[in-house]
Amino acid sequence: MRIAFGIRNAVARVCASYLFAMLFFVASLSAQSSNSDLVLLNAHVVTLNDKQSSAQAIAISGERIVWVGGTDEAKKLYPTTRVMDLHGATVLPGIIDAHTHLINLGETLVRLNLKDIPTEKEIIERVKQRAASAAPGEWILGWGWDEGKWASNYPTNQALSAAVPHNPVFLVGLHTFAAWANQRALELAEVNKDTKDPENGKVLRDEKTGEPTGILLNRAQDLVAKHIPPMTLPQAKHAIQLAALECVRYGLTSIHEAKVTPLIVQAFHELVREGRMPLRVYAMFDGGDKHRVDRWLKRGPEIDPHHQFSIRSFKLFADGALGSRGAALLEPYSDAPQTKGVMTTPESDVYGLARRALQAGFQVCTHAIGDAANRGVLNAYEQAEKEVPDAHDLRLRIEHAQVLSPQDIPRFAKLGVIASMQPTHCTSDMPWAEKRVGPQRISAAYAWRSVKDSGAHLPLSSDFPGETLNPFYGIYAAISRQDPQGNPPGGWHPEQKLTLEEALRGYTAEAAYAEFQEGNRVPLRRANWPI
Repeated sequence: MRIAFGIRNAVARVCASYLFAMLFFVASLSAQSSNSDLVLLNAHVVTLNDKQSSAQAIAISGERIVWVGGTDEAKKLYPTTRVMDLHGATVLPGIIDAHTHLINLGETLVRLNLKDIPTEKEIIERVKQRAASAAPGEWILGWGWDEGKWASNYPTNQALSAAVPHNPVFLVGLHTFAAWANQRALELAEVNKDTKDPENGKVLRDEKTGEPTGILLNRAQDLVAKHIPPMTLPQAKHAIQLAALECVRYGLTSIHEAKVTPLIVQAFHELVREGRMPLRVYAMFDGGDKHRVDRWLKRGPEIDPHHQFSIRSFKLFADGALGSRGAALLEPYSDAPQTKGVMTTPESDVYGLARRALQAGFQVCTHAIGDAANRGVLNAYEQAEKEVPDAHDLRLRIEHAQVLSPQDIPRFAKLGVIASMQPTHCTSDMPWAEKRVGPQRISAAYAWRSVKDSGAHLPLSSDFPGETLNPFYGIYAAISRQDPQGNPPGGWHPEQKLTLEEALRGYTAEAAYAEFQEGNRVPLRRANWPI
């Protein structure tokens, strides 16, 4: 089937003229077996194996690829096996997204979707329409307004409150680092001009009256969010399954879920047990939940022998986002010299968890956007690694690694720290990112090529739902550094482009390495899903 992407011919060239997406990773290329259930013929097979980079046929037995080679040889080896002629379609290894928020994606499918709505007026009209069918006092929940693009001119709650005065409204930003609440929501949460800013959070206020404007940054969102009725287990399962099916529709076979809670863990367990989870999930437990972290450290990692749902890592947040100026920088923001952002988890806390995790066989995955946050996390990891010298196969990760000091880039490879990066963050942020950090620091931001050339492992991902979950947009961004319309010509800071093969490896082999599963990706079922 022909690729139907509307994001320029460059994406089509990424995947050749046809695409046949398989729910497996190429696990074995040499083993031959007469016991095969299905043979794929006349394909363009991208193996990402240096010793056999391409082939024309694949033999599948049960849940594994047992042979890869030429079409004529396949016909001789498997004369009685059921065959499927792909007529030149391209076959890729199973695509893995190394940083996702599946539960949040599920919530977007049931909550009010405000993504790509450009104006405050249009968003308020959507909220008003939803409120018209809501029960009295029911919370109106939405997501997706772009707190990065709107950071220089955040809206207030005046028009929102006038349109919806009786229902509490809480709208989370696209990247979850800001929320927009109406007056009713603030009243229920008792947030007023006397409310103090929480640690690592900020309530934006009217300069004249001191009253909250309705915009809550970082941890200040919790002041209102904690009053929203919690999600039930059936609701969580429904949201996760909707999101998982959406992922499969776009060709994803495996994801790394970047922060799960006990409720979400239970939901995943039940979905797997019920046979209703079509994805493989490598989960990062919430590293901020100290009580439960202690329990997990005592019990050890949960590694599913069938690789459908495993927990072997903890997720921490070292800082906020660049768009909302919450990312921690070594020097002040170029467009807000009064601030350097904020470290939301101190370096000492990152070190403490990393040391304990290494002793217990866990990985730590720490969100770090700004150069100060990245340096602090690298420092913490380095100290932990020195103090646990007998730890095996460390694979500590930094999630995003977005703005780096040039002198810190070689430290990733030196320390064995994985740089988990998101290509579409670059192409989404490029209209305003340089305003935040200036022309000098931007040269070491979104610097995939520099990180890759340093020798570090570079798994790629989307960070959906803040960005599209379509992995081919990510591949396109990685190799072009252009937006879907092809801008800017030649790419933004093109010296940081990846090759097509490097980008594919980022979404397959490198992502598998980041979850300790290199060479061991097998199918959930023998099925193909159109992209």
